[in-house]
This record gives sequence, structure tokens and C-alpha cells, in this order.
Amino acid sequence: MAKEEKIAIYPGSFDPITKGHLDILQRASAMFDKVIIAVLKNSRKTSFIPVKDRVELIKKSVQGIENVDVAYFEGLTVDYARKTGAKFLIRGLRAVSDFEYEMQLSQANMSVAPEIGTVFLITKPEYNFISSGIVKELAQYGEDISKFVPQSVAEYFKQS
Repeated sequence: MAKEEKIAIYPGSFDPITKGHLDILQRASAMFDKVIIAVLKNSRKTSFIPVKDRVELIKKSVQGIENVDVAYFEGLTVDYARKTGAKFLIRGLRAVSDFEYEMQLSQANMSVAPEIGTVFLITKPEYNFISSGIVKELAQYGEDISKFVPQSVAEYFKQS
């Protein structure tokens, strides 16, 4: 009997991806056979970076991690997980304040899709304060963001 491949979705807007996101991804990729970074394309929200650019920046950032794919989706994360055969969602936690929201989201997902579990991974302490929002604000004021984001993202912001 063939072993079922363990597939996980790491969903988010990743607007932009940060070193904290990559920290979570690297650990998730060691736990699962395949991890799909699922970039949310929300047509009701204005993104800072267009979704196609986010996907390309993430692809550049994850080169060398063999079992990681990058794609974008619209709609419910659990619907996308079902479509891809994923049985797990990866969620990163930076601080206790993240936990309450993430727990509620996980419980809502569980009620809609009980066959899909959520795995919480905590970032390394040096990444606790990094968020996409902080990175965008620093970049808008011309600050160097290279210590918070992958090189491809820092270069993208310099060109913008």
C-alpha cells in the first residue's frame, strides 16, 4: 500500500514575504512531503504588491527548498486545500496576540472542513516583530528593509 503524500498549505497575503515567513516555511518543509505557499488574491482588497509579482518574488525567495511550490488562489483556504489534496494548513505565530485570531480562524476552518488540520509554528525570536505591514511602512519612508525581507523583495522595493 502506497504511503499518502503529506501536503500542507501555507496561506497568506505575503504582501511582501518576510524572513519570518521564510523561517516558518523552512521548518514546515522539513515536516511535510510538500508545502504549497498559497498567496491569497483578494479582489476586494488593494494589495501593495500585485499578486503576480508576489508569486514571482516568493519563487525567487524559496529557490533551493525542493518540496515547496508557490501558487495563488481566490476564495476559502479550505476549498483550495481540498483542491490540492492538502490535509494541513500552516500558520505562523509571532506573539500571543496572534494566537487568539489564529485559533478562531482554525476553529472556523475545522467546522467547515474537519478533514483539514492546522499546524501552528512559532517564529524565531529575532523575527517576532517583523510583519508585512511594518516592512511596507519602512519601505514607503525610504528605510532599508533588507534585514527583514529576502534579497529579491528588498531589490523590488528599491526599484519601485
